[in-house]
Amino acid sequence: MTLNKVMVIGNVGRDPEMRFTPGGQAVTTFSVASSRRWRGQDNEQKEHTEWFNVVAWGRLAERCNQWITKGSKVYIEGRLETRSWDGQDGQKHYRTEVIASDMRLLDSRQQVAGSGTRPEPDATADEFEPDDIPF
Repeated sequence: MTLNKVMVIGNVGRDPEMRFTPGGQAVTTFSVASSRRWRGQDNEQKEHTEWFNVVAWGRLAERCNQWITKGSKVYIEGRLETRSWDGQDGQKHYRTEVIASDMRLLDSRQQVAGSGTRPEPDATADEFEPDDIPF
């Protein structure tokens, strides 16, 4: 048995970018920052931020592009995948990404409404339908 599952809670670092494959499938990319804090042996407060590159496909990609903005607090669930390619410089390049299977907005309605951004859906990304919005 094997398992490749990632759960990340953090803040979106840039507005999502949505593109379409030649076959017409939507793909959205964005980054999420997750920080941890601790007190070191010197009793100094320390912090480390890890950045995750996130890729969403299909309907989830469309929802991420519609609802997420820079600074949004999100929960992302998915799997890790590493791709490689040969650069123009002849070097092999690698990029590890979270391939999202679920997205939930964690901002409160008041925070989202007060920031001038779009309101959040109440359901998970897989269950949410834009026609379900009561306004």
